[in-house]
Amino acid sequence: MKRFIRSRLPHEVPNWIDATQEAFFITLNCKVRSRNQLATQEIWQAILETIEFREQRGEWKWLLIVAMPDHLHGIVTFPQRFFLEKSMAAWKRWLATRHSIVWQDGFFDHRLRSLESAVEKANYIRLNPVRAGLVEHASDWPYVRDWKMSN
Repeated sequence: MKRFIRSRLPHEVPNWIDATQEAFFITLNCKVRSRNQLATQEIWQAILETIEFREQRGEWKWLLIVAMPDHLHGIVTFPQRFFLEKSMAAWKRWLATRHSIVWQDGFFDHRLRSLESAVEKANYIRLNPVRAGLVEHASDWPYVRDWKMSN
């Protein structure tokens, strides 16, 4: 039996959904999953600065982000009509060029359809360093920014 292999994940939102009112759970993976490319003070600072720069330009609004050694998880909204794919590609390209991060192609996104789903994903993101055995308590992980909690 022939199997269908998708070469690229679709990131389009149906036209009947107002994507400017939606939040997305995002995962970006480094190409080498066993090497720490993201959980350093220098890289974390660059990630935060580029997020804030792009927020000022109106590209997106991050609600939560956690950098793990080899991947990022976050919850983000896009004020413009579905700018997700273009924003993620440009952001990854900038971080790769300036900070030598080697990313996997593409990214994973999941549209959060309810408050319950958003709370579940936020808890998953916050506890990721604990599950990975990097810290005992989520509050001990330095590479997390929760805008809802800090602003």
